[in-house]
Amino acid sequence: MSDFAAPIVPRFLKTPDAAVHLGLSARTLEKHRCYGTGPVYRKLGGRIVYAMEDLNAWAEIGRRHSTSDPGKGTILPARPVQR
Repeated sequence: MSDFAAPIVPRFLKTPDAAVHLGLSARTLEKHRCYGTGPVYRKLGGRIVYAMEDLNAWAEIGRRHSTSDPGKGTILPARPVQR
């Protein structure tokens, strides 16, 4: 048996950790959640958590190879969406 335990990789992140993962402030991620422009989240009891795969999928929407690349979509700014 090994003396070293395998590191535990979190499946879900709370808002501050999810924001660090995305390179955003926690407040910006909260605004995205309120305006519906952010990544998918889950509400477990009174806690908001984000799945790693949902964070990565949301970030992937903004992926570009060049300035002329239309990409998969657009990540909207953290403000109310004008419909």
